[in-house]
Amino acid sequence: MAEIHAGLGEKAQNLTSSLAEYASSPEKQRQLHARTLKVVILSQIFGGAGLAAGITVGALLAQDMLGDDGYAGIPTALFTLGSAGGALMVGRLSQRSGRRAGLVTGFMAGGVGAIGVVLAALLNNVPLLFLSMLIYGAGTATNLQARYAATDLALPSNRAKAISMAMVFTTFGAVAGPNLVNLTGQLAASMGAPKLTGPFMLAAAAYLAAGLVLLLFLRPDPFLVATAIADAERSAAVLHQTEQSQAQDYVVNKKGIMVGATVMVLTQIVMIAIMTMTPVHMQHHGHGLGEVGIVIGLHVAAMFLPSPLTGVLVDRFGHKLMSYASGLTLLVSGALAALAPGDSMGMLILALVLLGLGWNFGLISGTAAIVDATPLRIRAKTQGTVDVLIALAGASGGALSGMVVAQFSYAALALAGSVLSLLLIPVVIGSRTKKDGWEP
Repeated sequence: MAEIHAGLGEKAQNLTSSLAEYASSPEKQRQLHARTLKVVILSQIFGGAGLAAGITVGALLAQDMLGDDGYAGIPTALFTLGSAGGALMVGRLSQRSGRRAGLVTGFMAGGVGAIGVVLAALLNNVPLLFLSMLIYGAGTATNLQARYAATDLALPSNRAKAISMAMVFTTFGAVAGPNLVNLTGQLAASMGAPKLTGPFMLAAAAYLAAGLVLLLFLRPDPFLVATAIADAERSAAVLHQTEQSQAQDYVVNKKGIMVGATVMVLTQIVMIAIMTMTPVHMQHHGHGLGEVGIVIGLHVAAMFLPSPLTGVLVDRFGHKLMSYASGLTLLVSGALAALAPGDSMGMLILALVLLGLGWNFGLISGTAAIVDATPLRIRAKTQGTVDVLIALAGASGGALSGMVVAQFSYAALALAGSVLSLLLIPVVIGSRTKKDGWEP
């Protein structure tokens, strides 16, 4: 027993020594940040393919199994609700044990959930479908949480750019996923499974691959290194600081957290609600799965592909201006979706592209605000908590979307999204104080 404890102590000492090397070398920090970005980018490519299944055919699968449009939004609500639990789990694990532990666990859970969805469809088991959708949501949460890993070692002036670099490569998998609906459907059918399970087969493989990439290559852990750097800087500065200045290391900008979270929550509700019911709306107007895949693929591309430009704009002009841009873009998107004739691919594509772009503006500006507002000692935990709120907002939007369309219409849902997006403007205006530091 003594030998085991000695071995563990030696391992911990070696880990601390390794982190200390990075804490004392800006060049090593720069190299690790660059390498971390590459690993996160690779995992995001796989993760993007995984999240695309649920948003492309989740509602259609529920419609087939339940036979009622009013329940078509339930799978989206469940996997976004599951992503709330996943976000909390990933955030807490990351705070305690580093990004690698949190992200690997989340992606693996998402892969298991996707396998469960396939089994549920094969068995025509609705309770299993609902349970599997909840677990599958952990992958969605993890895919979003990975963006924070890109900021751990980034300079404050480049944080939004780092977030955007992590997000943009999600585009490759997320756009490929919807456009592989027919191909994966044929593969599923050849195996004796329902066609709509094909994208979830792809999701299972993609999420498990993303987890494996992070497990093997996210070393040393960027969050643990960033924490070691902060501890070293604090220790070195103690003798030169007053008690008041030392306390600044622990200041939490509560208003910055609140505003950043609100921006992301509102954009998530609007985006999820309209996106969820668009495939159902299209099928009712005679569009096939291939056309649904094109519209959703372009929507997802708009969610992630503009990220590098958005990151530069947030770093240059600040969170506030880009939050305004998010609200206005979502407003126009909802209006176009409401006015678009059901058989008009062009107008639906434009509406869904603007929907993705408005979400992109809101997510990157809100994420940067959260990072700026939190010290490292609570950063990962706070990020996970905020993502829980985002996921719950998405779950609400997904659940209500089917009911609104069933009781009223798709146009009414889109117009409601437009009105809700306008709330971003007073929220951001209300944050304008000199004290809170959320000004650009």
